[in-house]
Amino acid sequence: MGECQHNHGDHDSHDHNHDHGHDAHGPDSHAGHDHGSDGHADHDCGQGHGGLFGHHHVHTPASYGRAFAIGIALNLAYVAGEAAWGVRSHALSLLADAGHNLSDVLALGAAWLAEILSRRVPSRDFTYGLRRSSILAALGNAVALLVVTGGIMWEAVLRLIHPHPVAGVAVMVVAGIGIAVNGVTAMLFASGGRTDLNLRGAFVHMVSDALMSLAVVAGGGLILMTGWLRIDPVICLVVSLSIIVATWSLLRDSLDMALDRVPRGINAEQVDAFLRTLPGVCDLHDLHIWPISTTETALTVHLVRDASENGHAPDGLLNRAARELHERFGIVHPTFQIETLSDAGHCVLADAHTI
Repeated sequence: MGECQHNHGDHDSHDHNHDHGHDAHGPDSHAGHDHGSDGHADHDCGQGHGGLFGHHHVHTPASYGRAFAIGIALNLAYVAGEAAWGVRSHALSLLADAGHNLSDVLALGAAWLAEILSRRVPSRDFTYGLRRSSILAALGNAVALLVVTGGIMWEAVLRLIHPHPVAGVAVMVVAGIGIAVNGVTAMLFASGGRTDLNLRGAFVHMVSDALMSLAVVAGGGLILMTGWLRIDPVICLVVSLSIIVATWSLLRDSLDMALDRVPRGINAEQVDAFLRTLPGVCDLHDLHIWPISTTETALTVHLVRDASENGHAPDGLLNRAARELHERFGIVHPTFQIETLSDAGHCVLADAHTI
C-alpha cells in the first residue's frame, strides 16, 4: 500500500508506510487511517492486511481467579459427598445432581482457563491476544451442559418405567448442603455475569444447580409423605427441562459471538446513523461490528468524506468517533478508513454484500 495519513486528534498529521488490518490495531482512535486522494495514486481501499503489529492498548479483563478457585474446591468436595450418598441411598436425583455438579466443576475449570488465556498480552501472531478463548469456553460449556442434561433425562425416563426405592432423608440432607454450596458459588460470579458471557456461563451453572438441589429437597419430603417413588425421576425431568431453558440463551449468545454476529446490546443501524453524523462524512460502507471476546467489541468502517476537506479528516474526527462509539455503544476497538468520493467509487468493498 501507499502512504496512510493517521489523524490523531488535534495532533499534526504524520505519514507512515503502514499495512493495516482488523488484527493489527489497538482499541482506540489511534487505529484511524486517513486515506485521502493525496496520499497515494492507486487506492484499493487499504486491503493490505499485513502482519505489522502496531499500537496496542490492552483492555485487560478483571480477574476472577480467586472466585474460580473457591468455586471449584467447594463443588469438588460436594460432588464427592453427593455421589457417595446417591449410590448408598439409590437416589437418582442425587446422582443426577452429582453428575451435573461434576460437569459444572469442569465448566468452571474451562471458564477459568479461558479467563487466564484472555489476559495474555497480544503478540505478532495473535494480535488481539487470546481474547476469543472466553467465547469458545462459553460455547463449550453450554453444549456440555445440554449433553449432560440430556443423559440425565434419559435415565429419569428409565426410572419412571422401573422405579427404585429412595432414602428420602438422605436425599434432603445432601441436597440441602448443595443449595448452600451452589448458592455461595453463584454469588461469586453474580456481578461479573452481567457483562461477561464467560462468567455468565459459570453463574448459570451454579444457579441451575442450586435450583435442582432445592427441587430435590422438595422431592425427598414428598417421598417421605407419600411413598410414591416416581416423584424422584419426575422432579429430575422437571429440573432438567428448566436447566435446558436456562442454558438455551447461553448457547444462543455464545454461538452468535463465535459466528461474529453483531453483539445483542448493539444496534448496527444506530451505529451507522451515528457515523453518518460525523463532520465531513457524507457516506460510509464496509461497516463491520463483531465481538473480540465476551466483553469487548471491535468495529471497522470506510468513511467517505467530501473532497473539499483537502485530503484531511476534520481535526479531532477520529478521536471523537472512537470516544463516542465507546460511550454510546461499548465499542472499544474501532478502525476507520477515510476515503474521498472518488476513492469510494473505485473501492472493491463498496458493495454491501462484499466482505
